[in-house]
Amino acid sequence: PKVWWIVVAIATMWVNDTLAYLLGSLFGRTPFSKISPKKTWEGTLSGAIAATALVGWGVDRCDLDDSLSPLAGYLLIFSLAVAGTMGDLFESKLKRMAGVKDSGRLMPGHGGVLDRFDSLLFALPVIYVFLRALSLAY
Repeated sequence: PKVWWIVVAIATMWVNDTLAYLLGSLFGRTPFSKISPKKTWEGTLSGAIAATALVGWGVDRCDLDDSLSPLAGYLLIFSLAVAGTMGDLFESKLKRMAGVKDSGRLMPGHGGVLDRFDSLLFALPVIYVFLRALSLAY
């Protein structure tokens, strides 16, 4: 059943990124980072909170892991959203240091293929450490 946490991570990244963008576009005023000047605190926080609420609710309803309390599940999902944002910023910093806008040509306008996975590069280790700390990992 632990493999479902990878699906949860992907869902969390998708919801977090999408809602951070949408809500940040609507309500964002305060810049979050010089690395990614269009990111705002309002978008970042609202994306993480919305991802935690929506994905957490789904995990809670699907009963994916009986050995994990709902509070621990919500905490893990929030941690994934935060880690995903850090992964996104890290990849943006690498691109800026390299002087490129896109990390590839396969998906022009989307920042490249690495933009689809940058969040997961930081989020997946969070799942492992979190579940390992709770003695749930294999």
